[in-house]
Amino acid sequence: QPPATGRPHAPTHNKRRRQRMAISIAATVASLARRPLLRAPINRSLALTCSCSRPAFAPTAPAAMPISYELLSQQNAETSTALIAQYESSDDFTALSAKEGAAILARDQEDADKLQVGIDYAKDKGVIDPAFVPEPYINIDVLGKTPADVAGEILAAMKTSEGESVIVICGLSGTGKGTTVSKLQEMIETDGPDSREVVCWSNGNIFRSVTLLAATWCEQQEDLDGFDADRALTKDTLASFVNMLEFGKFNGKFDTKIKSSSLGLDLLVSEVQNTELKIPKVSRNIPTVAKVTQGEVILFAADAIRQMGEAGMVVLLEGREQTVNYVRTPLRFTLTLSDDTLIGKRRAAQRLGAAALSAVSDGATEEEIASTLDAELKKMVAEA
Repeated sequence: QPPATGRPHAPTHNKRRRQRMAISIAATVASLARRPLLRAPINRSLALTCSCSRPAFAPTAPAAMPISYELLSQQNAETSTALIAQYESSDDFTALSAKEGAAILARDQEDADKLQVGIDYAKDKGVIDPAFVPEPYINIDVLGKTPADVAGEILAAMKTSEGESVIVICGLSGTGKGTTVSKLQEMIETDGPDSREVVCWSNGNIFRSVTLLAATWCEQQEDLDGFDADRALTKDTLASFVNMLEFGKFNGKFDTKIKSSSLGLDLLVSEVQNTELKIPKVSRNIPTVAKVTQGEVILFAADAIRQMGEAGMVVLLEGREQTVNYVRTPLRFTLTLSDDTLIGKRRAAQRLGAAALSAVSDGATEEEIASTLDAELKKMVAEA
């Protein structure tokens, strides 16, 4: 038995030291395992993903490097990656990233819920088939990949799908959908002898066109004072507005025509997308119109995209699954991030980079940029 006072016997003392060391080592290993960038996340959708030369494991985070003015001014994925590496151990950046990530996910869910209301409304009206089933989506984990890597995987799948030229891209905000679409367009249009014409389709101008028709119709009703959704957005009036839209080739290129003799409109969307389609009576009422015209716009877009695809054009369509589901194509991709904390980190890096660029002078030194970045980060955290 050890004495009542003084040091314990050596065997007991050594045993306790070994126990403390074992606990310390276990805690360190557990801590490292919890760090997502030190793990090698496996793409669990490998059976569905298209093959590529890159391994299915994400590399570790790049070593932090000084941020040059040239890199900061690019304001692209490389800038964000460098900023994330620079502030990897910063508590302030971690806090800002967590807040940004939570906000993005909350907005995405809110938008999805609102969109689903519109889809369900269209199904209840019988505008779209409630039993419609789209082709399966191919998951691509973008963790550790550049936009060119992701675009390369999509192009590899496209080349194995002979005759298919409509590409649908979905994913949460922050997974790089817009950047991937831009890189895809660049790669397809500059593919030497295999280059093809590319169209990036958006439903936005179709919603605006229907809104312009509805707002103009309201103006011509003598008993109405301003926009009246209850009168203008019935099933029959909406059907008549959609019939005033025509997609096809005009002046040698694909376009959407807005034509109504009764409303005095004869316009091409490409010519008025930055003028007539953005006037106050359109911008003010488009949320109301979009809520009840999801079905009509989805079907119009699906037919337009089909026409362009059959004409040999490559059509890139980015959007939420609820709307792009109705475009027939096997080339459907969902961009994912196995480390979902990167969604917030990317957004925080984008904000931080933009704020610092506006605060520094042209040609600022790396030291000046580092100091400005730190100051802007402190400011953002204080305002959060």
